[in-house]
Amino acid sequence: MAREEDAFEQTFSFIPLHTKTFTFLQDKDTLARLMKWSMLGRISAQSYSFDHSFSSYNSGKFALCFFKDPEVVSSLRKMEAGVWVPLDKPVVSVSVEPVPCTKVSMELFDPIYSCGILRPTGHVVKCFHDVYPDYDELRQMLQDEDSERYYVVGREERGEFLFRLFKHLCLGGELCQYEDAIDPYISTTNVQKDPETKKISVVSTVIKICVFDKSGRCYPGTREEEQTFAYLIVDPYKRHVTLFCHFYGVGEFTV
Repeated sequence: MAREEDAFEQTFSFIPLHTKTFTFLQDKDTLARLMKWSMLGRISAQSYSFDHSFSSYNSGKFALCFFKDPEVVSSLRKMEAGVWVPLDKPVVSVSVEPVPCTKVSMELFDPIYSCGILRPTGHVVKCFHDVYPDYDELRQMLQDEDSERYYVVGREERGEFLFRLFKHLCLGGELCQYEDAIDPYISTTNVQKDPETKKISVVSTVIKICVFDKSGRCYPGTREEEQTFAYLIVDPYKRHVTLFCHFYGVGEFTV
């Protein structure tokens, strides 16, 4: 019983991993796409090491420790009115949503290719929308629950981190220039491969988070916005955690 109580009271400390880099945010082609999608300069990934064993059942405690840790707080910024500002108020709570990370094959997207969303060339079929003049079947499938194609990718599969990442990239930022074909979205949606076997493997726990201070929501945004998101990606074996986030708005115009 004492051991269970100790586990519940366990705290975590974090150290920034300044040398850890992400090819996702360094590849020139990817950066050019992020600029086109109005996400450049607003999407980021920061990694930290932590000092105790992680269990997914304790993700709420882990996330709260993360956003209260002085090393983390001093290294984080949030965007308000287009300006980067520090987290200047103490965090009081963090809501966590476990995100499934079991689908690691690009076969997850196969149904999109055979249901009328795309032409045989891979180009996205345009469609009418009374609000967005330049609308297409892909975005309708991603956003409109009343669309007959909304569940061509099943309900559970839509909740997977791989699909969420794909959706985030497709919807982009405030001045997103949408692609005419699906290939750039697919090629930018990365999956993790073991560096030795070159095979795809699942080693991480993914948690979508929302942070609150005494005034209310404070991170990643003060109001709910689908394209303002933050995920903690935890590698329990290396004891590394990556904060992957995006702040919706107008991205940078130069790579």
